Amino acid sequence: MNHFQEQLHLLVTQALKEDIGTGDHSTLCCIPATQQGKAILKVKQNGILAGVAVAQQIFEWVEPTATFTPYILDGQSIQNGDIAFEVQASVHTILQCERLVLNCMQRMSGIATLTKQYTQLLQPYATQLLDTRKTTPNFRLLEKEAVRIGGGTNHRFGLYDMIMLKDNHIDYCGGITNAINQAHQYVQKLPTPLQIEVETRTLADVQEACTAGEGKIHRIMLDNFTPATIQEAMLIINNRFETEASGGINLQTIQSYAATGVTYVSVGGLIHQAQSLDLSLKAEI
Repeated sequence: MNHFQEQLHLLVTQALKEDIGTGDHSTLCCIPATQQGKAILKVKQNGILAGVAVAQQIFEWVEPTATFTPYILDGQSIQNGDIAFEVQASVHTILQCERLVLNCMQRMSGIATLTKQYTQLLQPYATQLLDTRKTTPNFRLLEKEAVRIGGGTNHRFGLYDMIMLKDNHIDYCGGITNAINQAHQYVQKLPTPLQIEVETRTLADVQEACTAGEGKIHRIMLDNFTPATIQEAMLIINNRFETEASGGINLQTIQSYAATGVTYVSVGGLIHQAQSLDLSLKAEI
């Protein structure tokens, strides 16, 4: 079991415990424990499908002998009326997993659908689309997976896999140069070095980050810069570091930012502004 599957198993275990509690009494009261059944996932809204592989693992973890047949795979386009998958298992398993599967897939499909809209706009450019840590607590694993399915690139997963010196770090530390120097000294002592990214708010910040960060940092974030100011910043940076444009970027403005030649554009709205897709799990009798 890889790291993703381990984290998914933990998420699923906790989610089922939250939902079932002392027992699924609605099912226990009227469905025999031995009854077998079949259900299909019906698509009720156009978009990009995400979470099929997750749904399969949920059903098979709860009932290893369940038969799961996908008809549409993660990342593929879906239309109202499509059947995404079929599952055959104990009726108890189907009913207990139904809401968790739908919650995951509806949320993931909404994120993947919005992400695809952004990545399609970026096709003419070399700029890549990043997500952020603006995620739902305890559901980041699947929200970031949905971004990946939609064609985006995952930024750091948490506070532990990359150093990002943001405005508050810099202000508390007494400035960009001091923050960079301390971060560089810190990563030299780690068993596995981490990349360092520095947030800048002005062109003066960019100049300071370039001077202090030579040989120490990996990426410069240009936060709340206009495309025109980013072009000025790119001249200062002169390809010495990766660059990331961030702050209020949306579907209407993303191409103007990509046209500056930045390495990445990060969009928190990929996750926190996405609307869930309408899906339903229906019994096949």
